[in-house]
Amino acid sequence: MTQSKKQTTSHNGLQIKYVSDGGRIIVIGAGFGGLATAIRLQAAGLPVTLLEAREHPGGRAGQIQDQGFTFDMGPTLITAPHLLEELWQLAGRDLREDVELIPLSPFYRILFADGRSFDYWGIAEQDEAEIARFEPRDVQGYRAFLAETRHIYERAFVDLAGQPFLAMGDLLRVTPELIRLGGHRSVYSFVSRYFRHPYLRMVFSFHPLFIGGNPFRASAIYSIVPYLERLGGVHFARGGMYTLVQAMEKLFCSLGGEVRYNAPVEQILLKERQAKGVRLQDGTALSAGAVVANSDVAQTYLKLLPREYLPGSIERYHYSMSCFLLYLGVKREYTHLRHHTIIMPERYRKLIHEIFDGRGLPADLALYLHTPTRTDATMAPPGCESLYVLAPVPNLAHGIDWTRETPAFRDRIIQFLEQQCGLTGLSENIVTEQMFTPLDFASQLRSHQGAAFSIEPTLLQSAYFRPHNRSNMFDGLYFVGAGTHPGAGIPGVLLSADLTSRLVCNDIVRV
Repeated sequence: MTQSKKQTTSHNGLQIKYVSDGGRIIVIGAGFGGLATAIRLQAAGLPVTLLEAREHPGGRAGQIQDQGFTFDMGPTLITAPHLLEELWQLAGRDLREDVELIPLSPFYRILFADGRSFDYWGIAEQDEAEIARFEPRDVQGYRAFLAETRHIYERAFVDLAGQPFLAMGDLLRVTPELIRLGGHRSVYSFVSRYFRHPYLRMVFSFHPLFIGGNPFRASAIYSIVPYLERLGGVHFARGGMYTLVQAMEKLFCSLGGEVRYNAPVEQILLKERQAKGVRLQDGTALSAGAVVANSDVAQTYLKLLPREYLPGSIERYHYSMSCFLLYLGVKREYTHLRHHTIIMPERYRKLIHEIFDGRGLPADLALYLHTPTRTDATMAPPGCESLYVLAPVPNLAHGIDWTRETPAFRDRIIQFLEQQCGLTGLSENIVTEQMFTPLDFASQLRSHQGAAFSIEPTLLQSAYFRPHNRSNMFDGLYFVGAGTHPGAGIPGVLLSADLTSRLVCNDIVRV
């Protein structure tokens, strides 16, 4: 191995600490962030070893197959497909040759407690017709909302999300712009400026929940999601989202990358405050020129690094809610469900408060249903449904004993679906069933507090205030994924992979 060298220079205004080492790059975790980073680094000519604790890739984006039913376990939709197309282009390939993305229409059906529904198409004329059924005056508000969120998108998503925010000065330079864009407002407050009807305020403010955010305190910057969806569409990968995971793994390996499964990392090895490799649980030590952690960022600091270097912020962060998931193979169809059906609670604000800030289980339910057979019949046997049911719930810091509460909560969801959502006879038609609770997020996915989306996206937990893509404590250590900038969700994670891989490529110089 060659002798390590260091020097400091500047690149696009960033202070770059170049570290050279003849070894490989180790990426910990084969979720979307780890896979995308590994592909980018391998395509740039850096040898990468991808380590995954489990026996398969995907992280939260796992898959269950049972008795002819196929279930995506985590993400169920793709927005901003251009980020995936770019990833394939970097590897000299065409995404469409490996994955078929099917556009969804409508994107969602949203059901309200009084039985009314809203189909969200992402097409101006159809959405305006839906809006007019609730409040004709809000059609003009919708047009103004799209115009403003387009402007926010062009600054926040295209420009600001592409900056790593490694120093306070990076944030201070853009703070006036963030304030001008309304970043100090909550999403719900921002949306309420454009819509009068309370149901329409729900429709256009719930999107932060997709990335673990509270609509009543997530920055208005996150109100861009409806515009982002309209711009690039909402898609589903034929065969399930796991086909995208498999395609990314195959793409990485085709570039010469190495993947090791059943290889949990026990410790990140340091020498003079520089990451030099990892030690696996079986005692194997692997040297590296740099280490990229796609593992949960809090658990990385708490479990993989010396406790004396633990930043106080890790335990002070407010972590996202968790999720309770049911995967139900059902021997009948419920044709009133769309590919995605969102069931809103009667008391929207109260439920959100109880999920994020309450103690114990909330009194109400909000549910997200994924019925992929509306788009891809191969996901279930003929005449059947592969039904994915997600209930946002508090994380493990909120005093719920899930070993005791799980059976009753499961029954409560089934009863609610049967009695309130038109899924008559559901319980007697279940062929196969599996659950995933906050305890599973903590144990299987090693997620701190069982949070489904890592650190909650609030204004003071975003950009510079999130764990940085490059460690400011250890040379040669980087972070990628939901817990770092710019945040959770597939677009956010893919953007973090772009940022992190660029930092690694800038920092590492071969000698």
